[in-house]
Amino acid sequence: MVNKSTDFIASLAKGLQVIECFSADHPRLSISEAAESTGLDRATARRCLLTLHRLGYADYDGKFFQLTPRVMRLGMGALAALPLPHIVQPWLDQLSDQIGQSTSVSILDETEIVYLARAAQRRVMSIGLMPGSRLPAHCTSMGRILLAALPEEEARAVIERSDLSPRTPRSLSDPEEIMARLAQVRADGYAVIDQEIELGLRSLAIPLYNSAGRVVAALNTGFAATQDGPETVVAEFLPPLLKVQSGLRRILP
Repeated sequence: MVNKSTDFIASLAKGLQVIECFSADHPRLSISEAAESTGLDRATARRCLLTLHRLGYADYDGKFFQLTPRVMRLGMGALAALPLPHIVQPWLDQLSDQIGQSTSVSILDETEIVYLARAAQRRVMSIGLMPGSRLPAHCTSMGRILLAALPEEEARAVIERSDLSPRTPRSLSDPEEIMARLAQVRADGYAVIDQEIELGLRSLAIPLYNSAGRVVAALNTGFAATQDGPETVVAEFLPPLLKVQSGLRRILP
């Protein structure tokens, strides 16, 4: 089916742009801020925001707009319709019980990873993670797995579009250094992040393949950084993760 220009609803596209400009770093936006973030003119941004407010998707205090929980219906409905979370959740629950650590599965969306499923044991991050949560791809273990699965030039393009501002003193911010890490991930078959996304947190991730051998998601576990080095973490947690990888490969679409 060929999409014609008359099939494109510009006002809907602009409304979605406005929704997407809200983030954890910018949960409250004025009309001017929304216009600047989206590149829309101020009048258009105002109409979009007031429409969201009228429909219950945003609160408005006279100056600032903030998305309401109602907006989660847009994303959670889509997540619920995906088969992958339903397939992997029992495996995550069992793995998390076995290793005593939280486990997660995510996919890549532009420059971020999106959590599809999670089995929580103990909280090691300052923020709570759940299906639908997003984190930067370039400095997370699952993100590096998913970026490493892309053709090299495509991965580089994603990194160049990313906000590489350091999250911690250990964060990598040089694109060439990140690309070198992706090459190492391809060679190793796993990725370790040592306190790059948050101090005190390490994580280990591996790819999840479908029956055709294509990377469809990433699986990880996160744990507190202790005196034991990353090598000890790999020796302890990689074998059970690989066992789940092998089992899921037979059933993932």
